[in-house]
Amino acid sequence: MLVAMSADGNHCEELIADCRLRAATDLFAHTWDPVVLAALSEGARRRHELRAAIGGMSDKVLTEALRRLLANGLIHRRAYAEAPPRVEYGLTGLGESLVNGPLMALGNWVRVHGDELLDAQERAASVAREAIRSKSPLLQDEAGDGRRR
Repeated sequence: MLVAMSADGNHCEELIADCRLRAATDLFAHTWDPVVLAALSEGARRRHELRAAIGGMSDKVLTEALRRLLANGLIHRRAYAEAPPRVEYGLTGLGESLVNGPLMALGNWVRVHGDELLDAQERAASVAREAIRSKSPLLQDEAGDGRRR
């Protein structure tokens, strides 16, 4: 049985499908959401500033991430009545608590263990590639002697 400590720390509660822990871990399910939150930790930014700070993120993916973060109450959108129009995104209090709490803890953990994590991932990928190569007839010679090329 999977359990979690209650808020008062005196007893455990059974976790069910629609519990708060699942809702919280869903915040990290989308690759770019924590990245956008981290980019907003330095202050409100416009869309083009976010994309420039993050790099490698399409406009479509940024739009999807911003919508999810807005829907979860982690960021706010502020539109200015100017010509040309200007919109900025910033962290809400809830978003700040996530960035300065669990996200910061994760960042600290990855600073300490990031190399180990990447090494393990590379070893697993290498084993998987080797398994695929050893089973692929396309990588064996025409004589069928089973030697990989």
